Amino acid sequence: MSQNNEQLMQRRNAAVPRGVGQIHPIFVDRAENATVWDVEGREFIDFAGGIAVLNTGHLHPKIIAAVEAQLKKVTHTCFQVLAYEPYVELCEKINAKVPGDFAKKTLLVTTGAEAVENAVKVARAATGREGVIAFTGGYHGRTMATLALTGKKVPYSAGMGLMPGPVFRAQYPCELHGVSEDDAMASIARIFKNDAEPCDIAAIILEPVQGEGGFYVASPSFFKRLRALCDEHGIMLIADEVQTGAGRTGTFFAMEQMGVAPDLTTFAKSIAGGFPVSGVCGKAEIMDAIAPGGLGGTYAGSPIACAAALAVMDVFEEENLLARSQAVGERLTNAFKAIQSKHKAIGDVRGLGAMVAVELFEGGDVHKPDAALTGKIVARARDKGLILLSCGTYGNVLRILVPLTASDELLDRGMAIIAECFAELA
Repeated sequence: MSQNNEQLMQRRNAAVPRGVGQIHPIFVDRAENATVWDVEGREFIDFAGGIAVLNTGHLHPKIIAAVEAQLKKVTHTCFQVLAYEPYVELCEKINAKVPGDFAKKTLLVTTGAEAVENAVKVARAATGREGVIAFTGGYHGRTMATLALTGKKVPYSAGMGLMPGPVFRAQYPCELHGVSEDDAMASIARIFKNDAEPCDIAAIILEPVQGEGGFYVASPSFFKRLRALCDEHGIMLIADEVQTGAGRTGTFFAMEQMGVAPDLTTFAKSIAGGFPVSGVCGKAEIMDAIAPGGLGGTYAGSPIACAAALAVMDVFEEENLLARSQAVGERLTNAFKAIQSKHKAIGDVRGLGAMVAVELFEGGDVHKPDAALTGKIVARARDKGLILLSCGTYGNVLRILVPLTASDELLDRGMAIIAECFAELA
């Protein structure tokens, strides 16, 4: 017998730990492109995209066809036992797309956090060092090791004590909140002065555009300074592109816009259109630092997920989704600026490509983040048929991760709902 959202929520609460959060009290029945329908038959515009997983939309026909074809061949062998071509082909394509004029190799795993952990493993093996520098506001996962890198204690590691080290925290540049690029570089210098010598540091890891942290964009000039610092001291530069990758920022990887190449790049989320695969791509000699058996996993680089990822890459080419990402970003940004002109609560409109966000403040005062208004807008938008996400250290940022395949008409409908919410609540 079919059940409604309230009944399913009761079952969920009885069966699932409370630590597994849920933003919207909705159970989805089906989806198509950028639209979802719940178990009660209600339609919603999806501006969340499974948290940046559905750049090619829900159930893209080409991706589903590739998965169906693979299902009829083989679903699992464990690549380390019996290999299969889709894994190798995907690695070849990732090697060609990740920025850097050098030979590359790619490891496939399953989740974003797993990719980040393996990037750190590779960096440690390649350098013979242990320390890692991460940044305030960074999000790198919820496993024990990645929680040490993630720069947000509540809710991700609240009540769990200290995470494994040695991890050192630098400041992420954010002019809006008074952190210049000089300040950020000075914070690394302080780590070298007070906590760890450069020869103790294996890697510096950061997101080109912070995801959970609030969609703050690091500039090419900052990355050039980091690249020079890493080169000076033999430190690996890791670009965490789990959220920014697969075309979200207008290039397939955001680092293509930063003027330098990282030593290691992590990817996941939209790379396979909703199927679980992730990985690490880096300089061949660095990736080969770990001996056979030191990398991999039972489900790592699943044949099904590899087939989906290869189809995703075809879809990007055939539908020109990188140009579409830029067009979507421009459309969203212009709409948000129009709302901002009427509501001083919006203190900033920002992003890169289609990775767009607005930050809300009480009365427009950047010293007073307005998480309450942000939460109300997310809830009111849901009542009007739009699924939104918030983020940021203070929970006062609205972020848009709509599929790049969404029509202009649907984008405009979603933004009109957001405008209505501000008119009613701000």
